[in-house]
Amino acid sequence: MGKNKLGLVKEMIENTAAYDEAVSEENADESMLDENVIDFHEGLKTHQKIKNAYVGSLSALSKNNAKVVFQTTYEMAVDDLGLVHNGFIFGAAEYAAVAAINEANLVVIGCRSKFFAPARVGDIISFEAKGRFEEARKREVKVVGIINEIKVFEGVFQAVLLEHHILETKLDDLQANLAKEFA
Repeated sequence: MGKNKLGLVKEMIENTAAYDEAVSEENADESMLDENVIDFHEGLKTHQKIKNAYVGSLSALSKNNAKVVFQTTYEMAVDDLGLVHNGFIFGAAEYAAVAAINEANLVVIGCRSKFFAPARVGDIISFEAKGRFEEARKREVKVVGIINEIKVFEGVFQAVLLEHHILETKLDDLQANLAKEFA
């Protein structure tokens, strides 16, 4: 990479860090995205205390469908060039998946995923999640993440609806229920 490109990337990272700091001071709970994004969090039955700065903001929510818009930030970078750690991308995709199912006692039990392209500091990733098997306790959700019309992520999440919150469920009951579900 030439000096000019490297300088631009470093400047972008520094500008993003300054922007993140300004937003944090203004309101730590607000999304860093455009203020025109509608907040669908009120209709959400799961992940009530999630921090949108780490997983994005819901931009659409309907039965078995959700869209999440996620802006990468300086804190997500793994190097001076602004490469974003894939864990943040995966977290935003998982958030889209659980939002598409939108049930209170939901737990993700697995995922098959692929990363097709890297994300950089400042990228805006749009995730679209579509759920299947809406009447079953075991659900599956396909999630696709796109940056500027380029697919960067695709995953199929498996989730199970529980009778109680996962942390209020006895381990023996949980294992028995999962064994029945997957028998």
